[in-house]
Amino acid sequence: MKVYAVGGSVRDQLLGLDVRDQDYVVVGSTPEEMLTLGFKPVGRDFPVFLHPETGEEYALARTERKSGRGYRGFVVHAAPDVSLEQDLERRDLTINAIARDESGNIIDPFGGADDLQHGILRHVGPAFVEDPVRVLRTARFAARFGFELASETQELMHQMVANGEVDHLVAERVWQEVSKGLMESKPSRMFEVLRDCGALARILPEVDALFGVPQPEQHHPEIDTGLHVMMVIDYAAQQNYSLAVRFAALTHDLGKAATPCDKWPAHHGHEKISAELVRSLCARLRVPGYCCDVARLTARYHGEVHRAQELRPATILKLLTSTDALRKPERFEEILLASECDFRGRPGYETRPFPQSELLSNTNRATRGIDAGAIASGLDDPARIREQIDAARLEAIKRTLSASNRKN
Repeated sequence: MKVYAVGGSVRDQLLGLDVRDQDYVVVGSTPEEMLTLGFKPVGRDFPVFLHPETGEEYALARTERKSGRGYRGFVVHAAPDVSLEQDLERRDLTINAIARDESGNIIDPFGGADDLQHGILRHVGPAFVEDPVRVLRTARFAARFGFELASETQELMHQMVANGEVDHLVAERVWQEVSKGLMESKPSRMFEVLRDCGALARILPEVDALFGVPQPEQHHPEIDTGLHVMMVIDYAAQQNYSLAVRFAALTHDLGKAATPCDKWPAHHGHEKISAELVRSLCARLRVPGYCCDVARLTARYHGEVHRAQELRPATILKLLTSTDALRKPERFEEILLASECDFRGRPGYETRPFPQSELLSNTNRATRGIDAGAIASGLDDPARIREQIDAARLEAIKRTLSASNRKN
């Protein structure tokens, strides 16, 4: 048996990047031999094993044959006679089809090192079209490295959309790749690639529909809503914000695509529509609950966050209550971050002050400082208790607003 480092670890080493995970391919072995050597089997669809000491993954060299639609529609063949080149040939991109032997020699049968040097994402072979996840992965690598797509690879991606292969992506894999793409250094690049090949309209039609929708120029110099959203997610990435904030940045304006054309460029009431669209999108892609909640609440209330300095104390209290900020202050802070990204995701706004976040953080902190238990202890009527607690919270908000006005 021979062991080769493969995939991302070899690619990243050639790029001079830190290597996070090491993956290996084993040529000339069998599952029985791996078990005898103490490896632990973990692969469900093909033979993958964990090293008994390092815990790193070792997969038997394998080939695949298309047997149905989607990324699970394959018959896998793993045997001692499968060569390293046959294993590399089934991979998606040339930059991921490079191996390194135990002596440090590079094995690169498909020119991946050259594509790395020239910043090109190129498919390995015609089998690329058999797995729709590769469309998402290619777009994600474009967001990570800033590479350009080879024209022939872009054409294959168009074909995969046109022949319906992309429609067979399962929700979990879509969310997995989209969430990874959002965490790259320039997530807008992922959505640009998906839009260019037509895949964005299939997997995230709510986002695709935003392109070409105008906004008031006095508030949005970039005018186009889709372009604005791309600037917002890139700003969130520049600040190294969490996935929840980045997903909220992506989805905060979905309702603008539902505005009738004769109402453009205004989008009155788009916040409520956006929140409902976020809810349905999250259900379809099975987005984790916390990410969904931050996105939904940002979509619904980002307009009020922007107007925080104009809101009455009672309206601010209603905002804090509606977002459950009193019980979940950390989540509320992420809503404020996503709203600030919305403000800064437009030309010339990147460094403008956004005092709304500090103001709402301070009012929430002051409101949470009210001892509701002490107020309730001397009262029996629930309605009266609620009234007194709300009155105390309103006073705390008023004091905070007054202090803010004196400061400014």
